[in-house]
Amino acid sequence: MSEPQIWDTVDAYFSARLSPDDEPLRAALRDSEAAGLPQIGVTAPQGKFLRLLAEIQGARTVLEIGTLGGYSTIWLARALPGDGRLISLEYEPRHAEVATRNIARAGLEKIVEVRVGPALETLPRLADENPPPFDLVFIDADKANNARYVEWALRLTRAGSLIVVDNVVRGGRVADGGSDAPDVQGTRAAIELIATHPRLSGTAIQTVGPKGYDGFALARVLG
Repeated sequence: MSEPQIWDTVDAYFSARLSPDDEPLRAALRDSEAAGLPQIGVTAPQGKFLRLLAEIQGARTVLEIGTLGGYSTIWLARALPGDGRLISLEYEPRHAEVATRNIARAGLEKIVEVRVGPALETLPRLADENPPPFDLVFIDADKANNARYVEWALRLTRAGSLIVVDNVVRGGRVADGGSDAPDVQGTRAAIELIATHPRLSGTAIQTVGPKGYDGFALARVLG
């Protein structure tokens, strides 16, 4: 059995035992695929991991940058109390339409708001609303702007908040300091920001699974 086959088999076992899906989650995946959305969302164990992070955090407010079909949104929103709030920012109107339907099917439309447009335009407008600090920020959008998203996350959080940046390994290319690829440059800038910013303490973890070889960065906002 090849390594990718082993990864898939192990992930399927973990999913079945620790992060079983239900009809709203399965429907979100089906509808996203039927609508032609790219198959780049989180896996079930990763979705459960996000939910656990939010629950451990006691999160009441979550900001998600990059909605796609709303699969990760559903996992995160299920961690929130009935009066919690999740704002998800999505660039593609078609993706937002699919996500909004998926979120409503999961019964989470009163908690979740999907805002459409480039995140670097919607984030300043969100900041102008002076919202309560977000307890958790999940960044899973265009990788070239990862560092800028982390900077915005810092503005919109508080001491103790968590920031998660997905897909930071870039197939191993993140270690190539000479790469001129925008996704690598943006991700390396985000890692450098986490490493050097006085208000952040973080790490990065490599992962394997049905989505291949990847990883995420996790940072905690300090005082």
